Amino acid sequence: MKRLGPLRRFVVILVKSVLVPMTKRTWTGQEYIPRTGGVILAPNHLSHADPLVMAHFVYDAHRWPRFLGKASVFKVPVIGKLILRVQQIPVERGTVDAAKSLDALTAAIKDGGAVIIYAEGTTTREPDLWPMRGKTGAARLALTTGAPVIPIAQWGAQQFYDTRTKKVRVRPRTPITIAAGPPVDLSRWAGSEPTRATLDEMTDEIMLRVRDLLADIRGETPPPLWAPAKGEKA
Repeated sequence: MKRLGPLRRFVVILVKSVLVPMTKRTWTGQEYIPRTGGVILAPNHLSHADPLVMAHFVYDAHRWPRFLGKASVFKVPVIGKLILRVQQIPVERGTVDAAKSLDALTAAIKDGGAVIIYAEGTTTREPDLWPMRGKTGAARLALTTGAPVIPIAQWGAQQFYDTRTKKVRVRPRTPITIAAGPPVDLSRWAGSEPTRATLDEMTDEIMLRVRDLLADIRGETPPPLWAPAKGEKA
């Protein structure tokens, strides 16, 4: 990881000063995250508290975490400039500018960045908090850049903030488990055209790897990848 400037050092101190006393961390697989070069990190998504603990995990793996954020957040005074200066990436959703977000991600990867993509697109709606079938953004980015995709499963952040009930629970030493696995083998699709069928197959392969890592953490048999019923918003 390149030398941190004053602003990024400030952000690290701020985040870790909160998370270190508030979490009891069990972290494995950080050796699978390459120290240099563009990489796509694909975790499951349980809670709006996920990015904080995931940022801590990735930073301690000696990479600077780069997240996607709604473009509107980057327009908020002070905060918008701050997150932009610490290399977070604005994403346009549901507009003709959405393709620009893929361009920004591609540029970040080619610049050697470690980009975190929640492939589910939102916090999981699966009744027992297993991963859902993913959106195709991570697969498309992998196909475009050739960057490795590292599956990551995490469990525990939902205890800080339950997205479904909107309940916040602030308790010291909350158990947080995060496990990264070896890069997903996407070699069979290398050089393929980015058709919907190809991207769906790649996405399922990524999400299955994430699901299986989560099954190891939870010590349970995982269900098939879940998708909302037709007409239900995911």
